[in-house]
Amino acid sequence: MNFMEIIDSIETKASKSISRNPGDYLDENELLVCGKCNSRKQCVVEFMGKIRKPFCLCNCETEKLERQGKEIIESEKIREINNMRYLGFHDKSMMNFTFEKDDESNPNLSLTAKKYVENFPKMIESGKGLLLFGNVGSGKTFIASCIANSLIDQGYPCMVTNFSRIINTLSGMYEGKQEYIDNLNKFDLLVIDDLAAERDTEYTNEIILNVIDSRYRSKKPLIVTTNLTAEEIHNQKDIRKQRTYSRLHEMCIPIGVYGNDRREKGKLSDNEYYFDLLKIKTPSKSP
Repeated sequence: MNFMEIIDSIETKASKSISRNPGDYLDENELLVCGKCNSRKQCVVEFMGKIRKPFCLCNCETEKLERQGKEIIESEKIREINNMRYLGFHDKSMMNFTFEKDDESNPNLSLTAKKYVENFPKMIESGKGLLLFGNVGSGKTFIASCIANSLIDQGYPCMVTNFSRIINTLSGMYEGKQEYIDNLNKFDLLVIDDLAAERDTEYTNEIILNVIDSRYRSKKPLIVTTNLTAEEIHNQKDIRKQRTYSRLHEMCIPIGVYGNDRREKGKLSDNEYYFDLLKIKTPSKSP
């Protein structure tokens, strides 16, 4: 097959790929025109001394392809975000903790969290995180997860975990422990939930310091939630923990989170629903 035959073959294939729809017509130059957008589906070109009329996409077909391309890109983006969310939350229930579900019972905390997300590029640049401390059930875990979910929606990989889970994983490994810890730094944001809820042992404290110190050296932000009081954090008597808490002071902005136990409130609401459903007389005191 010579060169001109190859060109003819390409032109024939192109003509078959262009759809001819009802309403299409030929203009005064005998060129096919789209009956929908009135733009040509054929054009005139001179190639090697010969006039050709190859087929091409009309305006509406071009727009359709562009739309489909954007839909594919958006679909891929959604798939990637869903994968990041699935990988980022060991506790899958936290995947549903979002600002949309925040009752803003602590408006200052809600505003701070949203502002942290809004300014996250600066937080990454400075490696600055948050230390959320306060009483049990005050919403620390919820708001930290809201931050992570919002950032994942924007395409930032985030991990929400706790030291008990990290320590259990490392305890079952014979090698590659430091590599596992280093891999935590691949996430743009690492959230460690419920610091000080894990067993207090020499091994545990060594792992905690290693993880936090590794994050510090990576210069990436860290959010930590804990039920420790400000006194316990600032005036830690245990010398093993002093360096850990000192690192946290350097890395994180401390924020006290106080309020009623939201979890107990939720349990009470659930009980009241079932009391009514089962026609149980509400007891004077809940167990």
